[in-house]
Amino acid sequence: MEIFIATSNKNKVKEFKDMLEPKGYSIKSLNDLDEEIEIEENGQTFEENAIIKASTIAKRFNIVAISDDSGLEIDALNKEPGIYSARYLGHDTSYDYKNSQILLKLKNETNRDCRYVCSIAICYPSGENHVFTGILEGSIAYEMTGSNGFGYDPIFYYEPFKTTLANVPLDLKNQVSHRHIALMKLLEYLDAKE
Repeated sequence: MEIFIATSNKNKVKEFKDMLEPKGYSIKSLNDLDEEIEIEENGQTFEENAIIKASTIAKRFNIVAISDDSGLEIDALNKEPGIYSARYLGHDTSYDYKNSQILLKLKNETNRDCRYVCSIAICYPSGENHVFTGILEGSIAYEMTGSNGFGYDPIFYYEPFKTTLANVPLDLKNQVSHRHIALMKLLEYLDAKE
């Protein structure tokens, strides 16, 4: 079965491919289209944004589409950056800068609890859609560590690993990530449909 991922983020596409292709799914993304498609993410939650992206592609191309919306919630910052994680401090701002600014904001903060949230929507041309959410609890590290992963991984400390997600091999991160948790729920749904 071919599944279209409504993203052009190469890191996300790779993660989806790594997890779905071994299960026999063929993956395409916005990068495989001849035209550039802009989708305005104007939802108020991860779930709403995931549905907006996937349903836009599903209806436009008459195909099954999945999309995720994910981000980092930091308790001491009122759950920021949240749904604005990719656009936090400006869309073209580097994650090195975003991460350093978060560390600065939390310099004297003892509550460093945070979580990664990922909502994956699967949408059909008929308008039917389902959403699966994965959450990975962690804390904000005191410094950036590691060069694997992407985004906020260098400051996301995961207690079972005793280090940040950027400091472990990608395949190990993928076994526990918020995207993996949501994807396992999606796969369970797909398996039950077959």
